[in-house]
Amino acid sequence: MTWEILSIIGTIAFAVSGAIIAMEEEYDILGTYILGIVTAFGGGAIRNLLIGVPVSALWEQSLLFQIALLSITIIFLFPHNLLRHWQRWGNFFDAMGLAAFAIQGALYAKQMGHPLSAIIVAAVLTGSGGGIIRDVLAKRKPLVLQSEIYAVWAILCGFAIGLGLAKDPIELYLLFAITTILRVLSYMFKWKLPNKTGIKTASHHD
Repeated sequence: MTWEILSIIGTIAFAVSGAIIAMEEEYDILGTYILGIVTAFGGGAIRNLLIGVPVSALWEQSLLFQIALLSITIIFLFPHNLLRHWQRWGNFFDAMGLAAFAIQGALYAKQMGHPLSAIIVAAVLTGSGGGIIRDVLAKRKPLVLQSEIYAVWAILCGFAIGLGLAKDPIELYLLFAITTILRVLSYMFKWKLPNKTGIKTASHHD
């Protein structure tokens, strides 16, 4: 049951975040649906490729596709003046999607008997893969690669599940809540990982 609920939460959250970014970029209705669906299911597709599950398994999730399409439709019909607060609400939906899918990806890899390293990779790719594809299609720098701390929270989910620290439903929901809160705090207070700035390669004309 926990698995299904996390899947639904993650699907709604990422479908909504993809749809709103599509509308920010002034995509038409078809583009909005495509970006929403890709964001919701892209991470799972990448995970399936890497841990040996047929990608076609995604097409068996007809209920999740219906939920994603309904979520996108609701957002598309939402009054524009309410969508202006996307920066706050969008980041919250993105945080929920990251947490739900990172946990789900880690559980998937653990159930298949993969080692800790694979569980962590599955958590990161499932949690952030859809967002990376979304940002690339919207011609934005992927949030996970350059903004506030993002993928670190997915790595922590992978560790918690891989080491057996979160097993039963209550522990998994608690992990979901903690991960969502940490992600929200990281963009509210602009926590960042160290980076090297100011490096430019010489152009061919120098």
